[in-house]
Amino acid sequence: MTQTVTIKVNGQVRALALTPQASLLHVLRNDFELNGAKYGCGLGECGACTVLVDHQPARSCVIPALGVGGRSITTLEGLPLLNALASLDPLHPVQRAFIDAQGTQCGYCLNGMIMMTVALLLKNAQPSRQEMLDALSGNLCRCGAHVEILKAVELSVQYTRELDGARDAQSAELAKSIPLPLKTNMTHGPTHGPNLGKAP
Repeated sequence: MTQTVTIKVNGQVRALALTPQASLLHVLRNDFELNGAKYGCGLGECGACTVLVDHQPARSCVIPALGVGGRSITTLEGLPLLNALASLDPLHPVQRAFIDAQGTQCGYCLNGMIMMTVALLLKNAQPSRQEMLDALSGNLCRCGAHVEILKAVELSVQYTRELDGARDAQSAELAKSIPLPLKTNMTHGPTHGPNLGKAP
């Protein structure tokens, strides 16, 4: 027996008829054709299936798809949508950092590592090394690429900070280009033009 649920993934909204047994991971990979999240253990323990649900990390292999109706889901493929300056780099800064730091080996755990790093930086833009380790402690890497992964997380912090600086600079330039509103005085009227502050 199926039920209809409306699911929003990476800004795309779809109504799907699903069984109670369908996991969010199953729906993402089969219905939305998004393969970033991986099937690892099927028990929510390895982290390979991690996605963001309302910006919070979640193990999609153990979440019933019917339970995320009305929630906002972000997958690895949707991370560039969180990049406010996509014109400068089509990748999210965490994705770019993992590429530059070569923070992977076989790549199977990569989705979970990246998504957990994004979730960490959404909550804490300047995490300590211990906070980085704590955030990734539930994600398994069978290749043992933990040193490179940690370097990628540290580089993610730097890239995110640089992106924030670029965004602030862009906002400042935009503010300069917008004409200032006409100053008004409700008693004496505007600086220039007819007196709008007095009743006719």
